[in-house]
Amino acid sequence: MYELLILSILMRGTAHGYLIASIINDIIGPYARLSNGRLYPLLSKLEELGMIGAIKKAGKNVKGDRNLRGYEITDAGRERFHELMMDTTSNPGEYRQIFLQKVSVLRFLKPSERLYLIDHYINYCQAHILHLTAEREDLVANKGFVLSPSHLSSTLNVMQHLIDQWQLELDWAGSLREQELSQAKGIGVI
Repeated sequence: MYELLILSILMRGTAHGYLIASIINDIIGPYARLSNGRLYPLLSKLEELGMIGAIKKAGKNVKGDRNLRGYEITDAGRERFHELMMDTTSNPGEYRQIFLQKVSVLRFLKPSERLYLIDHYINYCQAHILHLTAEREDLVANKGFVLSPSHLSSTLNVMQHLIDQWQLELDWAGSLREQELSQAKGIGVI
């Protein structure tokens, strides 16, 4: 996910390491943090792979005046960004979080690609709702196997909460789809 975040930031323009870390930490925080010990090796790896290029620019650093090492995305980085954006099969358990990061940079994709990703996420949400609903119904039908009535009630309550969360995600994704369709019709794509 960090690779996608870094490339997403650089798709918007050049940035130095401190700014990249700050943006990522704002996105993933408040309890998760991307350390410098993890960021700078990843930046070096992306640079070695030719996905980003380092540029030196004068400017103020947090610790005073000195040359900042900025980064910009390369053509290879743009290709990798596109590949990561269109990937819907890696990390299926984390796809909800990954999709949330993709939404802010969907504009870098073609309208048909944006719709594809949104439709995939709609299906992803529906699959979670169907799975949880079926499992909840099985628990009720089997009287929770050996669960005590209070444990069964608590479990069913949590499952319903998860279903409700996924329904909210589904509703939001549906609104994204409607916005995308409206924009595509406005520019004559559909």
